[in-house]
Amino acid sequence: MNTWLVFFENRIFFTAVAGWCVAQVLKTFIHMFFNKKFVAERLVGSGGMPSSHSATVCALATATCIECGGASAEFAISLILAIIVMYDAMGVRRETGIQAELLNDIVEIFTDMGRKEISDQDKLKEFIGHTPLQVLVGAILGILVALFVNITFKIS
Repeated sequence: MNTWLVFFENRIFFTAVAGWCVAQVLKTFIHMFFNKKFVAERLVGSGGMPSSHSATVCALATATCIECGGASAEFAISLILAIIVMYDAMGVRRETGIQAELLNDIVEIFTDMGRKEISDQDKLKEFIGHTPLQVLVGAILGILVALFVNITFKIS
């Protein structure tokens, strides 16, 4: 049990996890507001507004900058990681989601033509990537979470 406590005593790690958690909860509420139904998968799923990937890596980079300094190797590594993750979320992962949506539509056409019906579990996941706005909002959220944790827990 002591091993797990060590992780949460690490303020940088805690801040990154907090960024992810806040983004996932917000994502769930936003999805519920617009779709008028609660979908538990949104609590852990990828895709949607805001980007929890962006929130996590931006919280990580911001906390690292605060604790280690902007000229540190640790900050440089976390910043490059954040840039790669956010770029990937808007690029390859977003394209994968668009292709999954198209393939699901094609399968639906064949199902309507009398072919074997496909279950919801067998459909391709469409919520994978993010729009630039979702990534931007996630990034801002991550930075704000890191600043809040810094103010609350006095990261020095």
